[in-house]
Amino acid sequence: MVVASEFAGFRFPPEVITLAVRWYLRYGLSYRDVEELLAERGITVYHVSVYRWCSASLRC
Repeated sequence: MVVASEFAGFRFPPEVITLAVRWYLRYGLSYRDVEELLAERGITVYHVSVYRWCSASLRC
């Protein structure tokens, strides 16, 4: 039996998604704040993507 990854269908590596969701939930940042923090680390992502990742993680 093959278990599907929770990150299937996302463009970014699981490490980036996990970090973004962790920052958003732990520190109460806005999606745009997380977008800026990732940009400072050389990762170009839109705040809408961060919103989708966080929404997907909270559905579980």
